[in-house]
Amino acid sequence: MTFPDPYAPGGGQENIQPPPSQGYNPAPPNQGYNPPPAGQGYGQAPPNSGFTPAPPVPAGYGYGQYPVAGVPQGMYFDQPSGLALPDGTQLASVGRRIGAYFLAIPLIIVTLGIGYIVWGLIVWGNGQTPALQLLGMRCWRPETNRVPGFWYMALREIVGGIVTGILGFITEITSFVLFVTGREHKAIHDYIAGTVVLYDPNKVLAS
Repeated sequence: MTFPDPYAPGGGQENIQPPPSQGYNPAPPNQGYNPPPAGQGYGQAPPNSGFTPAPPVPAGYGYGQYPVAGVPQGMYFDQPSGLALPDGTQLASVGRRIGAYFLAIPLIIVTLGIGYIVWGLIVWGNGQTPALQLLGMRCWRPETNRVPGFWYMALREIVGGIVTGILGFITEITSFVLFVTGREHKAIHDYIAGTVVLYDPNKVLAS
């Protein structure tokens, strides 16, 4: 097998190169490698590709948190109870409320009953009973975001007491179960007056 001599006449590179009318076919335009547009790296979706960007996540938002929008200034959202409460206070615990109930018994005995009633009439205007006052607690009406006045406390203590004692032991147990299991720790007399009991150790609600 012989190969043409590229230096021989008629056997040069003109026999190797294609004829002038039949050259190499260059790649058509826009068919080769196109670099990505400026600002777009490899593997990234082009802008405006039909995907809607996710909305920004609010600062401090996470699982198990509740919205705090609409809480008035000077108040905070209490997650366990679902209530907006004044700064510096908290929903009174079950143990503290039970302590106030049992504290009222010796107070009634010591003051001979009459003194306890007079004392109660004085402090009702501040949203308290004698036992609540001694333990740093105060009633609060979430509906109005105010401490209940004298007449709401009278409704709570007098009418609520009557309703709780209508069926004796049955209504008292019902009131206790509602108080212990409810998120707001409301007994029957609290439902009647629309109140909850707050622990106010610094007396921020006194004014």
